[in-house]
Amino acid sequence: MQRRDFLVALPGLPVALAAARKPRLWRVADAVPDAGGEPPDYVVTLLEKPGLPRDFSHFPYVDPAAPKGGVVVLSAIGSFDNFNGFIVRGSAPDDIGRIYDTLLRANINEPSTAYGHLAETIELARDHSRVVFTLRDGAYFHDGAPLTANDVVWTFDTLRRDGRPFYRLYYGDVERAEALDARRVVFHLKPTPDRELPLILGEMPVLPRHFWKDRDFSRPLTDMPLGSGPYRVEKAEFGRSITYRRVHDYWALDLPTVRGQFNFGRIQVEYFRDTTVAFEAFKAGQVEFREENVAKQWATAYDFPAIQRGLAKKENLPQHLPTGMQGFAMNTRRPLFQDRRVRQAMDLVFDFEWCNANLFYNAYTRTHSYFSNSDMASSGVPEGAELALLEPWRAHLPPALFTEPFSLPVTDGSGNNRANLKKALGLLEQAGWRVKDRMLANGEGQPFTFEILLDEPAFERVALPYVQWLAKLGITATVRTVDPAQYQQLLNTFSFDMTVAVFPQSDYPGNEQVGYWSSGAAKQEGSDNLMGVADPVVDALVQNVVTAPDYDHLLPAAHALDRVLLWNWYMVPHWYLQSVRVAYWRRFGRPDKPVRSGLAFDSWWVDEKLAEETDNARRAGLE
Repeated sequence: MQRRDFLVALPGLPVALAAARKPRLWRVADAVPDAGGEPPDYVVTLLEKPGLPRDFSHFPYVDPAAPKGGVVVLSAIGSFDNFNGFIVRGSAPDDIGRIYDTLLRANINEPSTAYGHLAETIELARDHSRVVFTLRDGAYFHDGAPLTANDVVWTFDTLRRDGRPFYRLYYGDVERAEALDARRVVFHLKPTPDRELPLILGEMPVLPRHFWKDRDFSRPLTDMPLGSGPYRVEKAEFGRSITYRRVHDYWALDLPTVRGQFNFGRIQVEYFRDTTVAFEAFKAGQVEFREENVAKQWATAYDFPAIQRGLAKKENLPQHLPTGMQGFAMNTRRPLFQDRRVRQAMDLVFDFEWCNANLFYNAYTRTHSYFSNSDMASSGVPEGAELALLEPWRAHLPPALFTEPFSLPVTDGSGNNRANLKKALGLLEQAGWRVKDRMLANGEGQPFTFEILLDEPAFERVALPYVQWLAKLGITATVRTVDPAQYQQLLNTFSFDMTVAVFPQSDYPGNEQVGYWSSGAAKQEGSDNLMGVADPVVDALVQNVVTAPDYDHLLPAAHALDRVLLWNWYMVPHWYLQSVRVAYWRRFGRPDKPVRSGLAFDSWWVDEKLAEETDNARRAGLE
């Protein structure tokens, strides 16, 4: 999976992004006066200075005069059985966040910067002991109840107590939250150099305390949910469809963090179990916009009549964000994958070059780092500050880590991977495995067998060739594809051998690394530490990242963490794409401005004239 999103600063980006190349990693826009702080401010940023002035009117990638209204039909893969997406139990719609507001809202074109949304001002004590958010006067929930500081405190306490383990780890350096009055909430921070905390707290959706008063937050929610955001849930049929309706009297309608966005009158999301079926629905006009993540489909399937007649379009939208890591993740809680040599052997068997040539139409770039496509990716051999961080752990690390650049196995793409298979077998033999009667087995005669768990049939075309290559070494691997709800449950309980995992990264890695890689997270069901990484070296390096006081310290810390993760071969790295592939029916308008993420769909709108023309042509028949 997983429940994440993705994301690199390149030439041609706005000035603010250029400044991001070497920020001082902390500017909270202000400090609590009685704690020796500065006057309240409107923004929190890790950059030298924010890209937008105090009186900015809207984000630069939107059209503030964008028309409102119309209906858009989208597709989603999987299912949902409730509306509570904050807990381990059940499955909620991926986009349920549309109904909630946050204290701060990010400008997509600026890394690690967020502007006051629910919060009118932000104040940070100079000693970093607390941060105060003052809520805007007039913020309210969809039922008309005012949104107060007590709602913020209740949300924080509830997420830490009953929410996913992620929240306890994410907010681990916050001592407590307290309502000073109806509009002011203070977060008391532990004495730690973690400078990202105000931004993290600003991302927190604020939930209605009065709505949950007689409901159990730890259980799935099947009642219509209540929020304060730009959309409300209009209707839903669990597992099949959900419709969001734009809130016409949304309290934040004229805020600069909202202006020009959330333009669709209704957003209808249809759920499908299979990407092929979802694509057929798009071809038939039952779905009007989709992002395409299957390279073969992108290369060969977009030649249907609507595309030929110009009624539907396909586009590659360049994106400039870090791309993190996707790959086959090995669960080291399983004895089979506890030996690093075995895990490296699994990498040697995978033939990326063959896949790229024969399955992906050479669309992808191989991923060589957990922080791919960003400055945080390690390279070469450790030097300087990075080496100083690694030196105390030398006895616990592979000697080659200090002397050789990390590299992945490479083939000629012909399908003849004999040389790497031979190396893999050598590593397996060192780990105690031998081939006997064409079967790989350990000293007790136990065969080398495991299962690759998937939630999308589309990925079988990658996993099945891998199974065949593994069989050449006498390894019996099987592929099991389950429905998304079962898949999530199996991930939550770490009940898998190998699966496809995604670890998204930002320009400035921080607290999320605790959830990804720490020993503490490895023990908590529902955490993001899917591989079960439990290594004191990694724990120490994660802390170096989280507590880095500035960019100059963060860079070597991230490089060191990346390098150690890579040399432990926890994953068989996959690939990434530097664009977003989208297809849509000709019925939308959108700002003619580049956006760093490639796509900002919330800034699009329904163009009534185009929509009418397209709908008429569609009704007249496409053949």
